[in-house]
Amino acid sequence: MTSALSSKRIIELIDEYPSLKLITCPKSLYDRIPQKYLDALEQLDIEVKIEYNPGVKPKFSKEFIDELMELKKEGLAPKEISQKLDISIKQVYYILEKYSNIKLKGHKRKYSDKLKEEVRQLKYNGLTVKEISKKTDIPIRTIYYILNNK
Repeated sequence: MTSALSSKRIIELIDEYPSLKLITCPKSLYDRIPQKYLDALEQLDIEVKIEYNPGVKPKFSKEFIDELMELKKEGLAPKEISQKLDISIKQVYYILEKYSNIKLKGHKRKYSDKLKEEVRQLKYNGLTVKEISKKTDIPIRTIYYILNNK
């Protein structure tokens, strides 16, 4: 079970499954079931059991992984690879991270560290944020962000 066990839900379950003897749920749900519900179910000879069933992780064949790596070597972006192989972008990143020395965590920075340092230097030299924004073609909000996050 994945939804909270309320009195309404208990009645629905008993109506739907008249010979119900066992209800399983994760510990997080079990801990939220009032004791009076557990007692009532026990009187009806229905056991409530804690059972953790994690989602099944997809298993990828060696051929599939090799094909994905080849597409990456050809220069395809993760989004293009996901469309071509009909898998999610998240799975593409997972495979690339796990099965290669390619590290994709984090995102590509729009502004280089050198440009950020230039922004800080311009501010130090007395320019206003608006002037820095015009000179570097960086939005004012981003200038403030760069200046406040060293």
